[in-house]
Amino acid sequence: MEVFISNDIKYAGVNDHKIDLFEGQYKVENGMAYNSYVILDQKIAVFDTVDVAFTHEWLDNLAEILNGRTPDYLIVQHMEPDHSANIENFMKLYKNAKIVATSKAFGMMVQFFGTGYEDRRIVVGEGDTLELGKHKLTFVMAPMVHWPEVMVTYDSADKVLFSADGFGKFGANDIKDDDWACEARRYYFGIVGKYGAQVEALLKKVSKFEISTICPLHGPVLNENLGYYIGLYSTWAAYEAESDGVMIAYTSVYGHTKKAVELLAEKLRSKGCPKVVVTDLARSDMAEAIEDAFRYGKLVLATTTYNADIFPFMREFLSGLVERGFKNRTVAFIENGSWAPLAAKIMKQKLEGCRNITLVEPVVSIRSAMNDANKEQLEAIANELCREYIAKGQTADKNDLNALFNIGYGLYVVTSNDGKKDNGLIVNTVTQVTNNPNRIAVTINKANYSHHIIKQTGIMNVNCLSVDAPFKVFENFGFRSGRETDKFDGCNPPRSDNGLAFLPKYINSFMSLKVEQYIDLETHGMFICSITEARIISDAETMTYTFYQNNVKPKPKTDGIKGYVCKVCGYVYEGEQLPEDFICPLCKHGAADFEPIK
Repeated sequence: MEVFISNDIKYAGVNDHKIDLFEGQYKVENGMAYNSYVILDQKIAVFDTVDVAFTHEWLDNLAEILNGRTPDYLIVQHMEPDHSANIENFMKLYKNAKIVATSKAFGMMVQFFGTGYEDRRIVVGEGDTLELGKHKLTFVMAPMVHWPEVMVTYDSADKVLFSADGFGKFGANDIKDDDWACEARRYYFGIVGKYGAQVEALLKKVSKFEISTICPLHGPVLNENLGYYIGLYSTWAAYEAESDGVMIAYTSVYGHTKKAVELLAEKLRSKGCPKVVVTDLARSDMAEAIEDAFRYGKLVLATTTYNADIFPFMREFLSGLVERGFKNRTVAFIENGSWAPLAAKIMKQKLEGCRNITLVEPVVSIRSAMNDANKEQLEAIANELCREYIAKGQTADKNDLNALFNIGYGLYVVTSNDGKKDNGLIVNTVTQVTNNPNRIAVTINKANYSHHIIKQTGIMNVNCLSVDAPFKVFENFGFRSGRETDKFDGCNPPRSDNGLAFLPKYINSFMSLKVEQYIDLETHGMFICSITEARIISDAETMTYTFYQNNVKPKPKTDGIKGYVCKVCGYVYEGEQLPEDFICPLCKHGAADFEPIK
């Protein structure tokens, strides 16, 4: 199989079509790939070996790539046997080669092979480099992604990130797969999902590199649309919902619980839920079920009381979620029990250790078979689960002026469109100026691209951010200019009647505004607007400026630094005196928004 990476970087991996269970538990109907790479330069580096079942095929691949030359280094990024099994064979064959790895990796080599190759090893740590000629390698430590000895490697010459098990997926590379995310998601949450914090830390460290290609140890080489793959990993690592929708995970013995699930699914679809996934846990791949629970923001658990506990497949499912750090989700419950329903109570207990779980009331408690009261309960939880979808849909109340009560000294995203792309801007200057008629004032810095757009178009949407908005929202809409970037890249946002985008999440309401008057305030322009549409999206609290400062904005690293820090974004200016005309390079706020580092 020919895989082109660059003129100097060659693919030496293999495809396994005999395997049925990866790591003894994950079904892989399309096989598995074990990737290995070679950099040909003044000195030659081989990246990782392959599973023991493919020793000879891999060594043959190396010999063909080397074409008579001998490798100088074997770089071991990960010690799981599907990548490290052939270290000993490699070292016996290439007697002058040295191994480059972390100290923990060498400790594991002793365990696997009885030797740590003390006379042939190079121990590397965070930021260490290795020069091959024109190719300079930088090593980045990635502990617990997903073993403690893991590192990744960046090649500055071809801008390649060798990502170890990161960005991997199930499936052999010679099987055509147009949906990378499907098997990559199952792989991530099955194998790496417990270590979201560690993945986030790694993503932050490698963000400083200019990356054009990602070479994982499983799955295809990624060299197009990298923002998509990195964006998915950021979402997964933060335990955020990837897609709007509801997953219903259920077990049913005699069909009565199943009937309730089917009725609920019908109600959810009728109320505008964009995706309803119904999973019979007794008949589904458990890894796929866990994957879907992390994919969607809302989960319904439906099961029977069984031996004063819950049905075994539901118990297994919940254990899998808890083990992987399930959080930041909305959960509803359906239980069934002919004489003593306990299922909902037990399911809630199993989720007690999960952070930021919103429980939906009422619990639907079925005694044997559904009755009219149960149907009313299903209607109630369907309404609760679909509240935001109803608000975003065509049946929404588009004149709900209660949205005005969500205006405070808060933080907002003002969206607009220049005729080619959507744009968005963080502002904190939104005020109701009259209530008969209702008028809103929005003040925007003239230097911002949004000011230019709105002056030309005369329309905007004001999105009221809620307290669940993460810092990345502020980074996207506050620290980048719409002149150079598409702030909605990769997103297909919903639209109001004026044709403008509004945020699909992290808001409690939005208002569509039409500019009636413009007031020039020298550095800023004030737009006095009438309201053409107003919707309530959720009952979440409005993000205030104080809440942002105390709970969302990362604390800047200022230890041992003399200078000033931006109160808005945390940018640190080093120096004895901050120039009066200084403009923050991140958020574009002036010197007045800086304070001395204490």
